[in-house]
Amino acid sequence: MARRPDLPEQELQGEGPTGNENRKSWAPGEPPQHDVSDPAPAGPLGRTADLLMLTPQGLYCPAGGFHIDPLQPVERALVTHGHADHARAGHGHVLATAETLAIMAARYGENFAGSSQAAAPGVSLAIGHTTVSFFPAGHVLGSAQILIEARDAAGRLTRLVASGDYKREADPTCAAFELVPCDIFITEATFALPIFRHPPAGAEIARLLQSLHLFPERTHLVGAYALGKAQRLIALLRAVGYDAPIYMHGAIEKINALYQRFGINLGDVRPVPARDGRGGGDLPGAIVLCPPGALQDRWSRRFADPAHALASGWMRTRARARQRGVELPLVISDHADWPDLCRTVVETGAEEIRITHGQEDALAHWCATRGLTALPLHLLGYGDDDAAAVEETAPGAATGGAAS
Repeated sequence: MARRPDLPEQELQGEGPTGNENRKSWAPGEPPQHDVSDPAPAGPLGRTADLLMLTPQGLYCPAGGFHIDPLQPVERALVTHGHADHARAGHGHVLATAETLAIMAARYGENFAGSSQAAAPGVSLAIGHTTVSFFPAGHVLGSAQILIEARDAAGRLTRLVASGDYKREADPTCAAFELVPCDIFITEATFALPIFRHPPAGAEIARLLQSLHLFPERTHLVGAYALGKAQRLIALLRAVGYDAPIYMHGAIEKINALYQRFGINLGDVRPVPARDGRGGGDLPGAIVLCPPGALQDRWSRRFADPAHALASGWMRTRARARQRGVELPLVISDHADWPDLCRTVVETGAEEIRITHGQEDALAHWCATRGLTALPLHLLGYGDDDAAAVEETAPGAATGGAAS
């Protein structure tokens, strides 16, 4: 495939040459990198085995000398988004969107990496014998797919897209998924079973508000991942005219502030107040958001006959809801469902599909029935953000920033 003509090129350290001159190195002090149009000095750069390989740290691009969403500290990391199963601290250099870098700094501290650089959407960066571009993934604020382009010794261009986590449904809190044509597509498969067909998120929000109307004396305690899901729920509630205060568990407050810093208006959001000592349940008739792990925490018992809800794609299966003691399951996911996974695989035009985590075998089988070459990678260490949700329920945060 030819390079998209609308994508500008840029050096890793600012504007620079667009011809065959040497580009600046990503890591200062290293030798300059060759332009991607130069022939590779050590064998062809071609299909998946040449562009990406599996290492103990995760996916590695030998042509560019970097990892994608590495599981362990590495010298160079390209990070797709800020959830803890993809964004880890301790790397030498990190390239990610400005929003993802801000999320990592908020979660890990300003010194989460030796150095970092923001990648602007759609802008090409030369790294080693590759060109890299970031495109919106629609998952959470700042989430991106990563396009890697490289030529082999014969000059043939290969385009590989690593999707990270993504969804196709509209989300007012992040940039919409952008389809990127490619030869090789590396996709997630969190909900890659035909049973997972997410209803419109607006319909689930209507169910939440109907329950609030039917039981105005109860606090509606909604479990939602602190990064992404909570802010999306707030925005969806505001979109249908719910303008009452929405109360936050302490683990969500910092992420809310970050979203607002990037221009996402969440309306009147407040920390759960300190208990007044008068007895009875707190916040009757209110909506309170908390990480899923806090639903069964002692903290949750302070509210007025709390109605437990959980917003997750896993709420499609009743067994999951029962296991979590969820009274009001809300099928709202920040991952693509089965129809959208299949649609995306086809629409990319990719000839080869690689599947990173989730229900890999089911999606690989579906691809095979369509004549596509598909291979599960069986990567460990990635999930549906449950791990991130537990991690974001930091020690001491269960009080929601107030006394229990």
